This record gives sequence, structure tokens and C-alpha cells, in this order.
Amino acid sequence: MKKIILILLALTLMIGSTFAQERPIHEIYSMMMYNFTRYVQWPSDNEKEFVIGVVGNQDVYKTLAAWYNGKPKGNQTYVIKSFKTAAEITDCAVVFVDRATEFEAIKSKVKGKGTLIITAKQGYGEKGSGINFTTVDNKLKFELNQKAIEASNLKVAGTLTSMAILI
Repeated sequence: MKKIILILLALTLMIGSTFAQERPIHEIYSMMMYNFTRYVQWPSDNEKEFVIGVVGNQDVYKTLAAWYNGKPKGNQTYVIKSFKTAAEITDCAVVFVDRATEFEAIKSKVKGKGTLIITAKQGYGEKGSGINFTTVDNKLKFELNQKAIEASNLKVAGTLTSMAILI
């Protein structure tokens, strides 16, 4: 039985790897962000909307909106919003940031609000992003900043933690 499970897992990883190579990076980011939301617990899910905000990257915004906007997340509904600057950000469960100049302002804007900040810039995991996409040996990986997660009052499932590069 273990052999069958290992073979199926290996096949899934090979197919997933091939599948990911054919997709544009904004689609991969979008899929991964959606999956992250399944493994993170927010301090409150009393809101009707589960808002994912995107600052700057219109490709990521358009993909998230097309694929997930209006879909259910438990007793909530995914709402995808685009923001041009940190000043525009309203309450979000997740904020994806791809602008280096906005990171510190966004971090300050969402501090203490139970918001997961996701970035895709080298070094931003250490600077306070909860999750940061990074490339290791030509493979897309993600860093998980445990202090930033705890400071945001979020809880991450062990499954996600085990796949991450822990900071």
C-alpha cells in the first residue's frame, strides 16, 4: 500500500511540475495563494467576504478575479480587489505585493489587522512578509516568516509549514 501511495505521489509531482512549467508565473502565484488560504487560520471569519488585495500586479489580480472572485470559502465569499497604492488598501485577509517601494507602507497599513502579506521579491521574507515566493535551484518555492505570521495573529497548518522554507 505504501508503494502505491509513493508511486502516485511521485507521478502527481512530476505531472504538477510539468504543468507548472507551462503556466505563466502570475497563474502559478494565483493558484498558490488560493491554496495558502486553505492552510491558514485567520483570527475572525465572521466577515461575509474573504478579501484578497493585490497591489501593483494586474496579471495576478486579473487571474485571481477570473478564477476565484465570488467563489465560496466556508461561510465567506472570495472578493478580489486591486489597489494602486498602500493608502488605498482596505480590510483584507491577504495582500499580495509586488512593488518594492510600497512594501513598508503596506506592512504598516495592515499591522495588527490579521492580514497575510504575500510577496515575490528576494529578501522580503526577512523584512516581514508572511509568505515570500522565491526561486531555489530554478524551482519556485516559498518562505514562511513565522514571526510575521504570529504578529498578524494567524495560524498556519503544519502541512503548509512543512513545505516552506522557514525563516
